[in-house]
Amino acid sequence: MSAVLIAIFLSLLALTAEAAPASSGAEWPQVTPESVGLDPLALDAIDADFRNGIVPLLDSLLVLRCGSLAYERHYTHDYATIYTKEAHEVGPLNPYLTGPYNYFDPNWHPYWHGGTAHTMQSITKSVTSATIGAAILRGDFKAPLDTPVLHWFDAARVKHIDARKRRLTLRHLLTMSSGLDWNEDLPYADPKNAASLMEATRDWVAFVIDRPMAYEPGTHFAYSSGVSELLAYIFRKETGRDLEDYARSYLFEPLGIHEYHWKRSPLGEVDSEGGLFLPAYGLAKIGELYLNLGLWQGQRLLGEDWVRDSVTARSDPGDGYRYGYQWWLPQYKDGSRPVWAGFGFGGQYLFVIPEDGVIAVTTAWNILDPKYYDRIILEKLRSAVKPFSCPASSILREKN
Repeated sequence: MSAVLIAIFLSLLALTAEAAPASSGAEWPQVTPESVGLDPLALDAIDADFRNGIVPLLDSLLVLRCGSLAYERHYTHDYATIYTKEAHEVGPLNPYLTGPYNYFDPNWHPYWHGGTAHTMQSITKSVTSATIGAAILRGDFKAPLDTPVLHWFDAARVKHIDARKRRLTLRHLLTMSSGLDWNEDLPYADPKNAASLMEATRDWVAFVIDRPMAYEPGTHFAYSSGVSELLAYIFRKETGRDLEDYARSYLFEPLGIHEYHWKRSPLGEVDSEGGLFLPAYGLAKIGELYLNLGLWQGQRLLGEDWVRDSVTARSDPGDGYRYGYQWWLPQYKDGSRPVWAGFGFGGQYLFVIPEDGVIAVTTAWNILDPKYYDRIILEKLRSAVKPFSCPASSILREKN
């Protein structure tokens, strides 16, 4: 039997589902689904599908509408048993056997040392983008987005510099259109995956900026955790502040996110491509911040223009997807609703459906199966969302 089938089989044996204590979502009023136009039977059917492994190894599901928490489930798995073999074998998801980059060690993944902070993986990229937006709003990040990336580097130390690399800008990094030679389309566990190769080195920033150019910047979408890692370095160079420290002061603390952790590269740079751990509630707060166009409980944390620009299509990955500033832009299968989304390896999903006032969060740790479940989850969620007008008092965004 394959490792994937064994993991799924063991997960089903270990799986339970329960509603979390009411106090854990105290930031939001807790309401019945039907009171905000959500079909409770459809939501219960989604929950049953999750418990039956339709989406494997799910850890949590939150659905909010109109500024209220309408549905919540948490699922328990014995990851120490599920991944015990892989935890003791060196490989692409476990290059060091110990420490935070052993993806199979239950002390580190998916929960940080048994707490409620869950690995976000590549949703970290969206939070990194939000942190840059916060610094732009406050005037601490002054460089325009069209500033050449080499502005922040000693060009004499960078390899493979040519005219194309000189034209590479911060905007190209944000939109995954850098033109750098990078292949992350392989399964993450594949040793040829460029992100795995980066994480196996000591100097991640040098590994990325030293890549040769394969395309003219701005002409080709190539998903790259590497270019997202450059953002932490650039942020520090431009603002003089550590990305994590800044996010704590101007995002997490104002949002009331008190439990979080952020991994570092071997040289101590913030892992801005996949190292953030947040509780599911924390991720939902990021979603609500964007739904409300940068406002949180009347306090402006992000500029409205930055939010709108971030969720405007800038690159075309194909297959019906679009990409903004480190945000995915999927849509319902029939194209009827725009969706703003963060996707993370292993089953981390944040969906913001602005026209319906809906935010949905899932966390999971299905890391041996390369399949992504965003469209399955989104279509299942769609079946539960009915037409509904949120009361004016529940909308926190500024009036135009």
